Order: sequence, then structure tokens, then C-alpha cells
Amino acid sequence: MKKPITFILILTTLLAAACSTLPEPDDIDAPGDQVVLIKAELARETNPDATMDQIQALADDNTAFALSFYDQVRTGDENLIFSPISLSLALSMTLTGAETSTLEAMRSALQLSLAEDAVHPAFNALLLAIEESQKDLPDEIEGSKFQLNIANSIWGQVDFPFKQPFIDTLAFHYGAGIHTLDFAGAPEPSREVINAWVEDETEGKIQDLLPQGSIDSLTRLVLANAIYFNGSWRFPFPRGGTKDAPFTTIDGEEMMVEMMRLSEKRLLYHQGDDFQAVQLPYISPDFAMTIILPDDGDFLKVEDDLTPEMIQALHANFQSELMHLQMPKFDFETTIGAKEVLMDLGMAEAFDPALSDFTGMADVEDLYISDVLHKATINVDEVGTEAAAATAVIVAETSAPIDEPISMVVDRPFLFLIRHTPTGTILFMGSVMQP
Repeated sequence: MKKPITFILILTTLLAAACSTLPEPDDIDAPGDQVVLIKAELARETNPDATMDQIQALADDNTAFALSFYDQVRTGDENLIFSPISLSLALSMTLTGAETSTLEAMRSALQLSLAEDAVHPAFNALLLAIEESQKDLPDEIEGSKFQLNIANSIWGQVDFPFKQPFIDTLAFHYGAGIHTLDFAGAPEPSREVINAWVEDETEGKIQDLLPQGSIDSLTRLVLANAIYFNGSWRFPFPRGGTKDAPFTTIDGEEMMVEMMRLSEKRLLYHQGDDFQAVQLPYISPDFAMTIILPDDGDFLKVEDDLTPEMIQALHANFQSELMHLQMPKFDFETTIGAKEVLMDLGMAEAFDPALSDFTGMADVEDLYISDVLHKATINVDEVGTEAAAATAVIVAETSAPIDEPISMVVDRPFLFLIRHTPTGTILFMGSVMQP
């Protein structure tokens, strides 16, 4: 009996401090022949045929997927970080090669409402909007750090008959090509090449992402996605204000953490029925971190209540308030085997060699997804998201506030979102149970 042919999605997400020029796969030693790039002559479309309504619809779909994914992976007692946009992007690229019921199952899992022919132009337009936003830095804080890089790397079996429309779509809407390796003849060296690429992309912070045995002679495609985020706060926390303070876990245990303090700053704030929320802007005005602090004893209830409508209403109801904010520094990483999660969300057919249909990639009936791996890391401190040697610039208030400050002390488990605020796209999301 002929064995099915596999491909793997590798979703590597890093919130990194130092974002250097990303290495090209050709710069990495490859087994056998040099890595070859298979790419359509088409350049990436920089003015995609997508309306603002379609872009917003895709962003809303991505939010719905993000919250469904979070609901599947939340643990109740461990820290969590993942990138919804990374998952949505990689899986949407995979849609290019899916057909028939496999395509519909993946669309359902991703909660896509857009017509099939609108998804890829809308994703291209959304990514272009995000890329454009980070260029808009105020002159007075130009020296501070902000960088967001979204990189894709697709690795295919050398001489495998990938279809030209599949290659064209990757090039036209995602600016991606396929780099070839000899999985069939040298699976272990091929694994090492991809791991080396991931390690170089992440400044050495993510090593050996692909474990031994994850690549074998039947592997035909690996899609690697990396997101780099490096942002200084618009209002940095004074380092001298950070003091040890108690933090109570969900189990009621008290631990000492490094608690940062920010006094008398105007921030967007909302008091819900069972939570407080505050938005911390980065120096690039289109990006911000939202902290959602459930009331004591209500963490699980707030988690249960997370819906796209709740997130939308929360951000719509933010009001500018004078704040005294205390929140802990935190630094952790999460590794997620996303296969089971995606199967539970309705994508089981894509992982079933007897049912999957990826004939849009190649005229081969045995292609199926064998695994989806996702890894993320985050570091939040006084200067921003990641402990970087950044120069923090304090922006002065235009006028002295006269109202009474609101105090918010983040001394128990909380949720966080890093968003592109014009579209509401969630770049990163997670929960901090033990800083």
C-alpha cells in the first residue's frame, strides 16, 4: 500500500528585541545541492483588489479564529502566548492548494466569511496596511525602537511537480516562493537546514523547532512563518519605580514579582462589569497592548465571555483617563502542537490522508498536513515589549490634567492582546498566570 505524502506547517512566532536583516535561505548551508528558489515571475501585488469592507471583514474573521483558538489552548494555570495572525496567515496560504471539502473545512476552521477569491487579495491588503502603519513614527521619538517583520519561508521537495497557479498565488498575494530541499533523500539534513533558518530568523532564541523525526522521506512541503515585534512604549515605565510586590495566582498562592509603576499618564481605560482594561500604546501610534484584568475570582468567567463582540465593545468603550498603573514585568515562551487544536476546530479532514484534497498544490492525491507547530516568546519590561537596549523618550502631556487619577493594580492573572488598532487585527494574544 502506497504511503501518503506529507507536508508540515511550521509557525514560529517571536517578539524579539533585535530585528536585523532577515537571512535568505541561500545563505544557509544545505544538504547536497544549493537551495533553489522556485518563484513565479509575478511580483507581489502592492495595490490588491480588495475593498475596505473586505479588509475589515477578514480582520474580524481573524479575531473570531483567534478567540476560538485561545479557548482551545487556554490552560487555566500556565502562561500562554501565541500569534493569531501567524496562524491565520500560514493556513490561508495553505488554502491556495486546498480543494473541495478540504478547502471548506479549512475555511470553516478559520471562520472565513469572505468569498474564496477575495481571501488572498484581502490578506495581502491587510498585511500591506500593517506594514505601512509601522512607518508612521512621530518625529520627536524617531530614535526609539519599533519594528514589525512578518516573514514566510516555504520549503518544498526538489523536482516535486508544484502547480503553477499555486506558485503564482504565493508570489502575487504573499510575495513568497518555494525553496527546494531533498526531503526524500536527506530528511535529517533538510530538517537541520530549516531549524538553522528559524534560529537565524529569531536571533538564536528559538532552536531545534523541528524535533527529530518530524521530517521524513515522505515530507514534500514545510511552511515556516515568523513574526518579529519590537516596540517601545509611548509612555515608558520609570525603571526606578519598579519594586517587588505581591501577585496572587489563580490558586490563591502569593508570589513576589517585579511590579512596574506608571503615574499620572493619560491612557485609554474601561471598567467592565467584571474586569478592568487599559490600553498601552507603542511609539508607533497604530499598535497597542490591551491588558484585561478580571476582578478577583472572575478570571475564568471573563475567559468564558471572550467573543469578537466583547472585544469590539471593549475597545469601542475606551475612554481617556488619568491613570496610576502597576503591572508586572513578564518573560516566557509557549510551544503549541496545533494539530489537535485545529482538528477540534473542524480541520480534521486536512490531516486525514484518506480524505484530504490538496490537489491545488500538485496533481498528487496523497498530500495531507502531518503536523502544525507553533512557538512564541514574549518579554515585557519598562521600555516596551522585550528587554532591549532601547532609548526611551518620554512624551510630555500637552496640558496638565486636573481630574483624579484612576488606580489599576495588575496583581493577579490577566489577559493581553497586541493589536493593529486601525483594523483591530490581533497580532499576539495570551494570558499571564505567573509573571
